[in-house]
Amino acid sequence: MKIALILAHPSSASYGAALAKVCVQALSEAGADVVVRNLYAMDFDPRLTATELAGGGQRPAPDVVAERSLLGAVDGLLLVYPLWFNGPPAILKGYVDRVLSAGFGYQPTAHGADPLLVGKTLMSVTTSGAPDVWVEKTGALNTLNRHFDLHLSAMTGLRVVGHEHLGGIGPDMGPDFAERGFDQVRASVTAAILGTELG
Repeated sequence: MKIALILAHPSSASYGAALAKVCVQALSEAGADVVVRNLYAMDFDPRLTATELAGGGQRPAPDVVAERSLLGAVDGLLLVYPLWFNGPPAILKGYVDRVLSAGFGYQPTAHGADPLLVGKTLMSVTTSGAPDVWVEKTGALNTLNRHFDLHLSAMTGLRVVGHEHLGGIGPDMGPDFAERGFDQVRASVTAAILGTELG
């Protein structure tokens, strides 16, 4: 099994970046092949250009062509990112807009769209400074799941296998709290992603 881990955090010293490393290690030790796409380190341009739109000729730029070639060869996507204003960072939204758009993620049709990524999986690992109780109380995670995960799945055919969220992430958290988060993500990612191969 081959997984593309897409990290969207600007700091290499962040807890999110550390979570990405935990995911890579856990999946690799379980026999998966993991390719990491660190969007900030790549200096990925999230801006969808006029020529990439259907009305502009729908001509993907070279960086998009390269990403599509890479993603075409994987069995699943693992998104790792923080919640900013209860949504994904702009760089990740731009990655979705440009890379998973028409011609790769779906094909526009008279009835709407036909998904083109059926058979591949999608999992997300997210963090927030807000504690889990607040995220739950406000419905922030449910809204994200509905408007991002499930919509992405409906458009592209990616099958959502999980979404692990860790709240209360910040510079004041203790090492035990941080380690529990690592353990939680390690277990959920391995079970959700590799469980699909066994199920």
